[in-house]
Amino acid sequence: MPGGGVVHFARSSLLVRVAVGGAVFCGWDGAEPEPSYALADGCPQADARAVLEPDKDGWRVVSERITVVVFRDGAVEFRTPGGVVLRRELPPRWWDRAGRPSRWVQRSRTPADADVFGLGGRPGGPRLDAGTYRLWNTDPAEPFGPGVDPLYITMPVMLVAGGAGCHLVFHDNTWDGRVVLREGERGDGSGHDRPGCCEVRMDGGPLRYWVIAGAPGRVLAGWTALTGRPALPPRWALGYQHARWGFGSEREVRRVVAGYREHGLPLAAVHLDIDHFDGHRVFTVDERAFPRLPALAEELRRDGIRLVSIVDPAVKAEPGQAVYDGGLAVDAFVRDARGDLVRGVVWPGETVFPDFTDPAVRRWWGGLYAERLERGFAGVWHDMNEPTSFAAFGETTLPRSARHALDGQGGDHRAAHNVYGLAMARAGYEGLLRLRPKERPFLFSRSGWAGMQRYGGTWSGDVATGWPGLRASLALVLGLGLCGVPYSGPDVGGFSADPSPELYVRWFQLGAYLPFFRTHSALDGGRREPWEFGAEALRCAREALAGRARLLPYLYTLAHLAHRTGAPYVRPVWWHQPQDAALRAVGDAFLLGEALLVAPVLEPGATSRAVRLPRGTWYDTATGAAHRGPGQVVLAAPLDRVPVLARAGAVIPVDGPGDTVELEVWAPAPDATGGGSLVTDSGDGWAAPRRERYVSRWREGAVVVERDGAVVTDRVVRVRGVAG
Repeated sequence: MPGGGVVHFARSSLLVRVAVGGAVFCGWDGAEPEPSYALADGCPQADARAVLEPDKDGWRVVSERITVVVFRDGAVEFRTPGGVVLRRELPPRWWDRAGRPSRWVQRSRTPADADVFGLGGRPGGPRLDAGTYRLWNTDPAEPFGPGVDPLYITMPVMLVAGGAGCHLVFHDNTWDGRVVLREGERGDGSGHDRPGCCEVRMDGGPLRYWVIAGAPGRVLAGWTALTGRPALPPRWALGYQHARWGFGSEREVRRVVAGYREHGLPLAAVHLDIDHFDGHRVFTVDERAFPRLPALAEELRRDGIRLVSIVDPAVKAEPGQAVYDGGLAVDAFVRDARGDLVRGVVWPGETVFPDFTDPAVRRWWGGLYAERLERGFAGVWHDMNEPTSFAAFGETTLPRSARHALDGQGGDHRAAHNVYGLAMARAGYEGLLRLRPKERPFLFSRSGWAGMQRYGGTWSGDVATGWPGLRASLALVLGLGLCGVPYSGPDVGGFSADPSPELYVRWFQLGAYLPFFRTHSALDGGRREPWEFGAEALRCAREALAGRARLLPYLYTLAHLAHRTGAPYVRPVWWHQPQDAALRAVGDAFLLGEALLVAPVLEPGATSRAVRLPRGTWYDTATGAAHRGPGQVVLAAPLDRVPVLARAGAVIPVDGPGDTVELEVWAPAPDATGGGSLVTDSGDGWAAPRRERYVSRWREGAVVVERDGAVVTDRVVRVRGVAG
């Protein structure tokens, strides 16, 4: 068999197949790669060069990037080309019900020095401690902090980093389950218990998984080649956005927008929450509070501000209501085993739920977005799509016996629950694409699963206001990026209550360096406009917004890079040094692309903070001082800024006067070169972008920037820093 083969044991069989690109698939007892909600374009082609052959321990498949050894007892090892063991899967176990394999457990071991990241959005990360992590998308019902688990997005995706290198393992199974990370050695003096043993327990579904090995960038490229490259947002979606549950009227929206204008603060979008609906009914508008919504949208757009609408999946069960009647006509709603509609309670009252795992339902639902576009909305925000029901069927979602199409496979909510939000995102994205084919859809979703990045991004959900919530915000963005979802961000200021001016400023500063930058709050959570927190907070927010606007060419370049390669905008500081255990322990700083290291302030009262540097020379962008890594430095962090360092040699495209782009260059080390890139396009649509690649170097005692071998003369180049 090209790419591998099937190994038969006394009571089981294992399929091993290496795909072109190096990803390895393992499927037990007849499990094949398809059908799968994770795979973007089906199973990739097998690598014909990889073959199953006898080995002294059993059998092996040797490929360019990884060697798979299958032992006679059913254990499986994944090794580097040099023979170093990355992970060892122990023989799995099943519990049979009615004669069919059902629940199963698979244990694995990783090197003693390895750390685990991922599993979706985990507020206690990004590095995961020993413990139990549930795989069941859940609305926690209350604002959450680092100790709450699970949350809205769970994925059976783990990225493991250690001295042997990196690998990603993905168990392609949508059922409820648990990942138990058991304590290994206590490694770095931080109190972190390294999970040397991992146990994956699933309540049903196939036992199949993928393994991708290599450097982090190569792993994410392979993962998103398998599950879909991240959607490219329109350029405006990288600007600052403002939301609030409780605007209540067009008048209030205009008042808030006028406040941004009067204070000279840039604003890219305003988001309307469920209070703009008529009685919370999806795809409606409260005409008394918003009598001229299309005119409002057009008025805002003339000032460069877009309107974004919330969209919930639950449909009010009300005869005469257009969406309900239309759904009944096409049999769109989830039913139980007896054929009756499954009913729950959400914001509009008694509701029914579309079955997004049915292609016909997805197409019907996608057509409903025409109403949003006609109202003037430029993007959508999916909420409550775990799915959540306030009338709990044992838990706050649909009953597990509810029936779903599962794209022709048929099944119940046990298999459909975790992909409900993913399938809804697909319905919305494809609907918007059909309705406005010349525009890139802007969509982000509270819930999702592996592959959700191909339809858009996500946000934190209802993170609790407080310093722990601020720390959880960064953990979520980093963890989701390592699962292939690069466009995300928190509710700046927290969702639940009034932040102090200091907390608001520090959260705002963090948000200014994250891909999705949005303030948001609950109905009783207080204001989030910068001027509501006093003159000093307003000054600090203005500085953060100016910095964000200046970096937009760089951020947009990172968006294109993520779309092309899967590399997240926000990366852990160990991105280029996964073998460095001290860097893997850093959860309070991050790389923004290749060029910048951002160290947000996550504690009250701090006016300085320690920053651990990767190897190389790094410049404090505020002072120009050079610092040599690896090592730790203490940098000033007054309230009006956070430490940001630039890599020596970095060429960073920044906003210049008018519509120009300038190049900020940080001097490379002597006898070294650096570089960077700029990607430009019209800001929307599907035309091929223009890419410029730059190299920085010393020449005759001066720093120059070259493009295609010639010195750049058609852009303003500003050189900063003096190395060594």
